[in-house]
Amino acid sequence: MFQNLVDKMNNAFKKFKSKGKLTESDVREGMREIKLALLEADVNFKVVKDFVNKVTERAVGTEVLESLMPAQQIVKIVNEELTELMGGTNTKITISPKPPTIVMMTGLQGAGKTTHTAKLALHLKKQGKRPLLVACDVYRPAAVKQLQVVGEQVGVPVFAIEGCTDVLKIAKEALAFAGKNGNDLIFIDTAGRLHVDEAMMKELEDLKALLNPTEILLVVDAMTGQDAVNVAKQFNELLDITGVILTKMDGDTRGGAALSVRHVTGKPIKFIGVGEKLDALEPFHPDRMASRILGMGDVLSLIEKAEQAYDEKKAAELEEKIRQSRFTLEDFLDQFKQIKNMGSLEQLAAMIPGMKADALKDANFDEKIIDRTEAIILSMTPQERETPDIINPSRKKRIAAGSGSTIESVNRLLKQYEQTNKMMKQFASGKFDGLGGIRLNSAGKVMRKNAKKKNKRKK
Repeated sequence: MFQNLVDKMNNAFKKFKSKGKLTESDVREGMREIKLALLEADVNFKVVKDFVNKVTERAVGTEVLESLMPAQQIVKIVNEELTELMGGTNTKITISPKPPTIVMMTGLQGAGKTTHTAKLALHLKKQGKRPLLVACDVYRPAAVKQLQVVGEQVGVPVFAIEGCTDVLKIAKEALAFAGKNGNDLIFIDTAGRLHVDEAMMKELEDLKALLNPTEILLVVDAMTGQDAVNVAKQFNELLDITGVILTKMDGDTRGGAALSVRHVTGKPIKFIGVGEKLDALEPFHPDRMASRILGMGDVLSLIEKAEQAYDEKKAAELEEKIRQSRFTLEDFLDQFKQIKNMGSLEQLAAMIPGMKADALKDANFDEKIIDRTEAIILSMTPQERETPDIINPSRKKRIAAGSGSTIESVNRLLKQYEQTNKMMKQFASGKFDGLGGIRLNSAGKVMRKNAKKKNKRKK
């Protein structure tokens, strides 16, 4: 995400940092590079012009140029203006005080509208809502079936009327169905087209008039750059949308759409799609995204991912086992699974301050290694998982055959387990220096505790 822009921005800032004192001409020269970086990232020209003018105006002030660290001041200004450009703060889905909350999902065909309808339903289901998906895309072949498939995968019911092409009738009956079944959140999956046309927009306007939706969300493909911004502008003019979901952000190295949509439409980006899996949806935080663009990482999102993947009950059990030196292969597998739940290593690397998003691209880390680890451990008997010391050559041969792997793979896994077990024993004995007396309950708790200490020292 944004990798090209991140690299070019960092190059521009290096020139600032290489000079102890900055002049107005230094600033303007650096801003020219930032302007080119933004244009190459496919950011709307008017957006770039306004952004550069604002930053330059603030950066050439006496307060910046005569400060002890003018380069850092400029980075701070760019960070603040980027955050403002993308909306300032995170904007959540509006929940109607009187259920049900109705969300109309709109967008062009191929943007990922149906999939992201299910993703959003899953996201809100985890927050205790009872969503219903409504199949109002009656034109695209297999659109209803696709919604039913993704609905089943996220465990959310789908309302459809087979053979019916009257979307207003489907919407009316869906409302009645939701009332009877206690669904407090209704997602209307509307029809997409290959381009904005009158018939499409008339149907959406009729649906809006009938439903009076709480939210009208536009799903746009971030990979299309300026086209995504133009589509957002057209939909907003005709429907007065309430927000945008940008899809395929994990594949967009430029980032032009994310930096342009809010400025052009005046409507917030509420979510971004960051992968193909149905849980690969993130709330959009302008401040965190600005930090990523400037290569400053995104620690808060990293903490949130850790806390979502973290199982408190299992952690308490693991802590007790570590104290009693009873760390088993089952526990070893659980740790792998929790890391996997946080997302790909490339995504996690992008959130670590100072680390480039592509830092692990040449590491050849096989994302399926956890699946193979699970297969090997599950091919063992309960006794072998509890006491791996009994695994002799004949048992290794049986485990390798049962898991479809090799004896070398089994040996490698057992060695990794032994190394981890040694480290766990150091934790239990208090000989491990890295903890600093903090109980390792979760990444979030540890980092927050450290942050509090840092703030106290500052005071």
